Amino acid sequence: MRPYPTDSPQAAARIVALVMLADGQLSRSELAAADHLQAHAALGLDRASLRLVIHELCEDLLDEAHLAWADACRVTPRSLGALLAEVADPALQRTVLGLCVQLAEADGRIADGESALLVAAVEHWGLQHEMFAGAA
Repeated sequence: MRPYPTDSPQAAARIVALVMLADGQLSRSELAAADHLQAHAALGLDRASLRLVIHELCEDLLDEAHLAWADACRVTPRSLGALLAEVADPALQRTVLGLCVQLAEADGRIADGESALLVAAVEHWGLQHEMFAGAA
């Protein structure tokens, strides 16, 4: 995976893009939801830059999978940890997590890959309390 500077808009956008791809496809409903939520602006990017990060992520995933399409959207736990570590600012982590949850729900169901990514982000960033603060 190509590295991005810690807490850069691209590093944050890549996590958002990962959740959009975690079910094995990039659906129109997720792209439409990203546009509706103005995810690009929330991450400090313009729309074209967010789409570029998504495209670059797809390239990186294919490279890591050595062109085996069935494995293209899988990220090793080590790689995922490195990607999550590129978002270190707590406020940015909460923004990214909020966008990820909304985008995972955009197609009406949360796939196993999306759920696994959300759980990994919550655990890596220590945001368990934030996940349940609104439920009380």
